[in-house]
Amino acid sequence: MQPVKIGILGLGTVGCGTVTVLSRNREEIARRAGREIKIIQASARDLKKPRPCATDGIQLVADVREIVRNPEVEVVVELIGGYEPARALVLEAIEHGKHVVTANKALIAVHGNEIFAAAQKKGVMVAFEAAVAGGIPIIKTIREGLTANRIEWLAGIINGTSNFILSEMRDKGADFADVLKEAQRLGYAETDPTFDVEGVDAAHKLTILAAIAFGIPLQFDKAYVEGISRISRLDVRYAEELGYRLKLLGIARRTDGAVELRVHPTLIPERRLIANVDGAMNAVLVKGDAVGPTMFYGAGAGAEPTASAVVADLVDVVRTLTTDPNNRVPHLAFQPDALADLPILPIEDVDTSYYLRLHALDRPGVLADVTRVLADQNISIEAILQKEPHAGEDTVPVIILTQRVREKNINAAIARIEGLGSIKGKVARIRLEHLNPDWK
Repeated sequence: MQPVKIGILGLGTVGCGTVTVLSRNREEIARRAGREIKIIQASARDLKKPRPCATDGIQLVADVREIVRNPEVEVVVELIGGYEPARALVLEAIEHGKHVVTANKALIAVHGNEIFAAAQKKGVMVAFEAAVAGGIPIIKTIREGLTANRIEWLAGIINGTSNFILSEMRDKGADFADVLKEAQRLGYAETDPTFDVEGVDAAHKLTILAAIAFGIPLQFDKAYVEGISRISRLDVRYAEELGYRLKLLGIARRTDGAVELRVHPTLIPERRLIANVDGAMNAVLVKGDAVGPTMFYGAGAGAEPTASAVVADLVDVVRTLTTDPNNRVPHLAFQPDALADLPILPIEDVDTSYYLRLHALDRPGVLADVTRVLADQNISIEAILQKEPHAGEDTVPVIILTQRVREKNINAAIARIEGLGSIKGKVARIRLEHLNPDWK
């Protein structure tokens, strides 16, 4: 059979990784796909720039639209990232009847509904395994491997940069700003790290995971997003003393008639496997009603781990080129006309436990005032830890762990606590999840 001809938009880190993997494993991939996959074109901003991959036999072009409009190209691989021009290019490729493979989580999370509708209309596939968790095949796992299950919840460490920073803060007792500089020096963090450290990148990925887990439309704009830039090394240290690890978690969970969709720093008991995922690694914990809790771990970024997912998508596309479009695996796991219109639960209505750190004057009756405020909001206390006062200060750090409570109740309690004359400064608040197998 004739090779399937593909074009790659963007010959950067992942683009070169894809070229390398396809070349090195050409025979093995052809045996799996049933046909050879051949790159005939790739785009690059600087055509003369030295690259870490061999481009012999590949026509390099500066204008990405040459690839999108090339009648010989059957599959377009979009690796340029961002919202635009990626969205316009992908929609144009679909309009020309081409299948699309993308690693662009921002594109899918924000414009996926539009893109999938266009693909459905034209009878082509849009594959996006590489958009979430790099080399971990989490999309395929939820969409196909766990298809017999009613997914109850999932929780993931899905941003390697933030996980690296929190791991280094714990191991070295360092401040956020210092570790961020080190992460930038090592190439883990971008010059502008906002998407990573403020949780936006993780929210893009969580939006995609929630859609395929629960059969709901992509709703990135409704996700609650909170990053790690305000995390103190004190909180990392105190969490460790209390038997918890601090991670930036993406959590998607079914509730009665709604879905929780939230990204935020989270305390997790150190005995949980996911609490021990360190450095730039990713992990996703998925709870299905039949299979129970399952965890998937691996590299969340990098040239070849991400290329592994890109090439797997290419193989899937090639295998189904002659398949009736109506019999392919749906983009969001559920048939397009069977997606559920479940609302996303506002963060104020979410129930979780909390870690509170406050600085109180070292005098009798202060803790009684604080516990009275918590009791007035029906907040039960799990544990209280009072630390020694810092040298030269007249306040003592007090750590409070609460039982599960509605977010709006804890907000009201914090506002009242901060208004007490015996409390100095703001109350630090971090959500806490035990991730028990029976959490429903």
